[in-house]
Amino acid sequence: MKQGLLYWGVRAGVVLGLAAVSPVTLAHNPVAQCEYVNDHTIRCQGGYSDGSLAPGVTMDVISYEEEILIPGELDADSKIVFEKPDGEFYILFDAGPGHVFEIDYTGIAP
Repeated sequence: MKQGLLYWGVRAGVVLGLAAVSPVTLAHNPVAQCEYVNDHTIRCQGGYSDGSLAPGVTMDVISYEEEILIPGELDADSKIVFEKPDGEFYILFDAGPGHVFEIDYTGIAP
């Protein structure tokens, strides 16, 4: 049976449509940035590479000994503000498996 041009055009459209909504196409990566508000206070903002916010997502301050120093959660604006802990630490933005982002204290913008 001979297939017409319309048949192949519809098939191609369906394949392209499915590709457009595939999980790979919709993937986004976590991103975060922290800065000093003053000598003792740090403000961080987290979100995703597609520009979407991440309210309610965990952002903890953790010591190099893996102790959670300050448990946190991003607010409605995807921000968190906390007092700078003593010693070495990093900030972990954890939006679930495969969606984590770490910021070492040495990488915080002054």
